[in-house]
Amino acid sequence: MSVQEKLPQAIEASATSNNYSAQESWRVFEIMSEFVDSTERLKEISPAVSIFGSARTDPGHTYYKLAENIARQLSDAGFSVISGGGPGIMEAANKGAFYGKSPSVGLNIQLPHEQHNNPYQDISQTFHHFFARKVMFVKFAAAYVVMPGGFGTMDELMEALTLVQTGKTRRIPIILVCGDFWRGMLEWFRDVMVKEGMIGVEDLDLIQVIDEPKQVVEAIFKHYETRGFEPSAQEREIQLNL
Repeated sequence: MSVQEKLPQAIEASATSNNYSAQESWRVFEIMSEFVDSTERLKEISPAVSIFGSARTDPGHTYYKLAENIARQLSDAGFSVISGGGPGIMEAANKGAFYGKSPSVGLNIQLPHEQHNNPYQDISQTFHHFFARKVMFVKFAAAYVVMPGGFGTMDELMEALTLVQTGKTRRIPIILVCGDFWRGMLEWFRDVMVKEGMIGVEDLDLIQVIDEPKQVVEAIFKHYETRGFEPSAQEREIQLNL
């Protein structure tokens, strides 16, 4: 193919590349708007607890009922409850809070499968970007309650542990519910990661395992009994850099 024949193709490819670059640049403003909008809508929900767990858990499952119970007790104790807004454990968390005394908050995201918004949300915020949504889970949470789940649940758990471990957010209770489900992971943390020096033994103290709903609520209150739920000025400054 001659240079003359290749030139139109090169021009077309360049135009396509430039168009893509322009779209990428404008996407920054869309991301900014998600952060601004969600921050404004959620700023009054403190204190709040984020609850995570599988989207695949049926309403009749023990995990679903346990999550609903925990969320109801947290809501009645004065905590807004934040979930991912979808089905399964997310629905159970929102449902428990919805019938309690404090707001039920859903941070929704549209996915090709699994995710549809559950109807038990007093405050519903939809995100296009996973990372913006994940920041809001941490930013407004006084505690994390993690039920059994899959990759998404593990992603949220590991992000919270990393942020607290590295001091990029304040230390909050990170509570795993259903100890039997988490036992293998915790043993691996202790027997492999600690032993090989990948984490410190003190990092295991970032995690609590509690199965009783009442004790979950008590553990969160105990963590904050010598201080208020609101972040200190220093902690607020840290959270600005999440």
